[in-house]
Amino acid sequence: MYEKLAIELNEQNLQQVIEQSMQTPVVISFWAPSMPETAEVNNILEKIAAQYQGQLVLATLDCESQQMVAAQFGVRGLPTVALFKNGQPADGAAGPQTEESLRTMLSKHLPSQEELQLKQALALVDSQQYDQALPVLRELSAHFGQNSIISLAIAECLVETSQHDEAEALLETIPMQDQDAKYKSLIAKLELHRQASDSPEIRHLEEQLAAAPENTQIAYELAVQYSQVDRSQDALELLINILRKDMNFADGNAKKSMMDILSALGQGNAVASQYRRQLYSLLY
Repeated sequence: MYEKLAIELNEQNLQQVIEQSMQTPVVISFWAPSMPETAEVNNILEKIAAQYQGQLVLATLDCESQQMVAAQFGVRGLPTVALFKNGQPADGAAGPQTEESLRTMLSKHLPSQEELQLKQALALVDSQQYDQALPVLRELSAHFGQNSIISLAIAECLVETSQHDEAEALLETIPMQDQDAKYKSLIAKLELHRQASDSPEIRHLEEQLAAAPENTQIAYELAVQYSQVDRSQDALELLINILRKDMNFADGNAKKSMMDILSALGQGNAVASQYRRQLYSLLY
């Protein structure tokens, strides 16, 4: 069941509804209670309007009870559907209608489903629901191709979920003309992360590990340091290599550290998913 969305037109609200089309397209369905096929058109339009989530205003005009208003539109038969934009009739359809025919008519004047999805995904980013927004944005990126708005939104999700390397690579693809305040903010966050994650302690451990790559204790200490400065992928790579050699290293602390990082990254994180699969393959 769809919540009733239609405005019931009458002489009092007619002008206000037509004026509303200056901001949002208005579709008017002319119908009559004595004609069931016209009520069915109303039901289809309510379903479509619900999916457009505020991008389309639906109004219905009962031509039996509002004959004077109907006469102003010159309607000659029912059902009739008229689309108004900018206060003027922009399109319409007369006679029996299917959902497909109505969608085809309206799609010429309204955002696509992908454009609506993008609006919802960007709202998720604005409300800091990065794990929910990221998979949707990735899918939309494949549909829209090179689109800096989508790329910057993905980069923000990556930065905020500690996927810094991928974020940096993606930001390198942003054209000069699209390097706006959002872009500069993300670059600044990456630079702060880089500075924080390159401490003397970390550099010393990296040098020790480079000199003794088989030293598991140094690798574990470095992984712990990486995890503390949000270098999650670097930490996970070290830990999975440790666990491949010894699942019970450091009395199980290596396994616990890895599971803690995966848990902190969350279910929707691509890096976490990659290393979670590797860990499960070792466990089971």
